[in-house]
Amino acid sequence: MKTTLIKAGFIAALFLANFTNAQEFPIDNLNPRDQRGVNAFENPKDSISTFDGLKVRLGGAFALQFQGLQHENNATPAVNSATGVNANQLYTIGNNFNLATANMDIDVALYDGVNLHLRTFLSSRHHPESYVKGGYLQINKLDFIKKDFLKDVMKYTTIKFGHDEINYGDAHFRRSDNAYAINNPFVGNLLMDAYATLVFGEVYYRRDGFIGMVGVTNGKLNQTATSKTSPGVYAKIGYDKQLNTDLRVRLTGSVYNTARSQRLDFYDGDRAGSRYYFVMENTAATSSANFKSGQVVPDFKNKTTSLMINPFVKYQGLEFFGTFESASGRNFTETERRSWTQFAGELIYRFGNTENFYIGGRYNQVNGEMATGEDIKVDRFNLGGGWFMTKNILVKAEYVNQKYDGYKPTNILHEGKFNGYVLEAVIAF
Repeated sequence: MKTTLIKAGFIAALFLANFTNAQEFPIDNLNPRDQRGVNAFENPKDSISTFDGLKVRLGGAFALQFQGLQHENNATPAVNSATGVNANQLYTIGNNFNLATANMDIDVALYDGVNLHLRTFLSSRHHPESYVKGGYLQINKLDFIKKDFLKDVMKYTTIKFGHDEINYGDAHFRRSDNAYAINNPFVGNLLMDAYATLVFGEVYYRRDGFIGMVGVTNGKLNQTATSKTSPGVYAKIGYDKQLNTDLRVRLTGSVYNTARSQRLDFYDGDRAGSRYYFVMENTAATSSANFKSGQVVPDFKNKTTSLMINPFVKYQGLEFFGTFESASGRNFTETERRSWTQFAGELIYRFGNTENFYIGGRYNQVNGEMATGEDIKVDRFNLGGGWFMTKNILVKAEYVNQKYDGYKPTNILHEGKFNGYVLEAVIAF
């Protein structure tokens, strides 16, 4: 308890000491983390520099939900004769608040064209204690080698490396990252969530709307030199252009491949946890084992190859964001790959003087073969809206309906479904 209080006091002191820095303090080529960051994807790339010495910006995010969900299944009872516990018995859930979540962000202007970002989860569903989510170093100039070194190349090039989420697809830019949920127009993330914090290196080339990126990683969430691995490679190509004052068009395609890993967390790496607490979970599960409620994990632990295509169109206040994903892979006990597909489409209408209100819907479907041989399909429909009370404060509400098909009668998800509403308040700065 004493250690916890000391840590909490230290964090509070840091926020108080740097609060003025967290308001409007800009650091070149990093996306803002308030309403201005909505529909932002990769960090911007420009040649304008405001660097006049090392500066630190402290920011954060907080999120709280009120959940009103109900669930049901039709699974065969699986009673443990020793304990009497039915492993296919669903939790009894009701209307109540979820655990509040919090992030702390540190951004540093280290040198002209060189930035650092670090994110810490102060509290999350899976870990109520604080831990580092990840971070990276971003280089837009090489002046630390020599003034104007490779200036013509670096005008269009960005180098980025660290231990953080990799830039596969565009869906990860619109997902809730623990408490940082201001970019997500809904409460939940996609069913099959291609997200993991990995050691990586990325090189970008951007010019006249064209986007090209290549990256490399070892595909592992937890790093150790005691196990072998093979490099994972990934790439993105696309086009993003504001064609006129009313119309913006973006289209990207991404590919990711890991030939071998001792523990591949690519679709199983969200340590913060799902927004739909305890849905479709059995009463025997511990809190550390049920944090992926409502997600679909294809169980690719050894190999995977994934392709994602994302169109984005915004005309005035109306926007569409789509996802098509095809993935194949296997775990350690399998000799043949299994295939999965995911479709998602979001239609959002933003209105108000500063587009501070929005309404919209999302449909998401996943089809695939489980390692247990089940050919499953999961559908989710979201309908919701939100209000930016200020650029830093967002309140949103959604209705969610999710159904499971293809699971065996012995699986707790057999003929499963959940539906209801979730309210969420988000602060980000």
